[in-house]
Amino acid sequence: MRIGHPTRSLSSVTQIYLLLQSPKALPRFLPNISRKSRGFPPLATQSSPRCSMAGESESFSTATEDNAKYGFERAEMYESNLAGTVDPYERHVFLCYKSHELWPSRVEDSDSDPLPKLLASALKARKNDISLKTRLTICERSDDVKLSNGDVLIFPEMIMYRGLKDSNVDSFVEDVLVNGKPWLSGVQEELIGSYVFVCAHNNRDRRCGVCGPVLIQKFKEEIESKDLKNQVFVTACSHVGGHKYAGNVIIFSAGPDGNIAGNWYGYVAPSDVLELLDKQIGKGEIIHRIWRGQMGANVKEAEKVEEMKLTNGTNVNNNEKQPQENGTEEKTESVSSCCQGGGGGGFSCCRDETVEKKSVNKEWGGLSSWTGQWEQRHVLTTVAVVGAVATVAVAYGLYRRAR
Repeated sequence: MRIGHPTRSLSSVTQIYLLLQSPKALPRFLPNISRKSRGFPPLATQSSPRCSMAGESESFSTATEDNAKYGFERAEMYESNLAGTVDPYERHVFLCYKSHELWPSRVEDSDSDPLPKLLASALKARKNDISLKTRLTICERSDDVKLSNGDVLIFPEMIMYRGLKDSNVDSFVEDVLVNGKPWLSGVQEELIGSYVFVCAHNNRDRRCGVCGPVLIQKFKEEIESKDLKNQVFVTACSHVGGHKYAGNVIIFSAGPDGNIAGNWYGYVAPSDVLELLDKQIGKGEIIHRIWRGQMGANVKEAEKVEEMKLTNGTNVNNNEKQPQENGTEEKTESVSSCCQGGGGGGFSCCRDETVEKKSVNKEWGGLSSWTGQWEQRHVLTTVAVVGAVATVAVAYGLYRRAR
């Protein structure tokens, strides 16, 4: 009886032969050889399923390398203290504009993106007329959150204006941000719930580009599972300062007192998302181990920052070389300690060195004055004694001559 062989045996033998002749190609074929199936897979062609599997393997390898270099497993994670790494400010304005994947590195200064540039320029030109220290960030238009191009969100006021255009940027800044009045050319809407902004600005820094989308997806999954879709809204935002702290997250939610606070978090990993939802958003509790600071923090919060800095240790090296930003070293970073906070109603968590110097000078000045007075009395006494002795000596000389 003739024993039949699989019709693919010839191609299988040929494939093995080719693999032996080209050892470099062996790793690409291993996933297919190890599959439990009858015979061996056919030779690779550009349209074969095995080619797509090889592509998936390469993508997986790239993703793994990115995570180790730029993602949550990078060496710099948790190396720096976070508390106090947010500049003091009192109002945060978000302009919804396109997708985070389309933002150039400096989206607020891009000639190809006139709306962000016009708003940033208007804020800069009127900064001395705006009573509250205001910060501008670009956020992604999102169908999930029902945000469109030109929508402007303002915190802590929790208001939104729809459809800002290039032509009415100046009137918006004048009415709303300078005069604190409703915008005459737009309809004011009230924001309800909590808003989460995650930096995913890949063209600015690869770390945020790798970490941001993963965190956004994780937030959406947890929001869905906890049935919070109408209460918590998450979207991507542009550079907020401190790329080395990626993932960077800003959460605007009500605190224990009911007031809206913008809490900044760094080194946020997917494992932190559920805790942020339950504690920061659900209970208004700050998670200090990943907390960077807060919008509108008062003096008590600043003092708390100082205490946290001392308890967190002193392993911060502000001059350490950080991973490169998209292949080039990041020369400037719009983040600083609270000690460098400027005016505009901001605060400083540092002691007033001028006051300390005055106090010290006053103490030493008093001692110097007392010392001078003592020396003066001592000199006068000496002069008086010398004068008396001289008078006695003259009188005695006259007495001797008279005899």
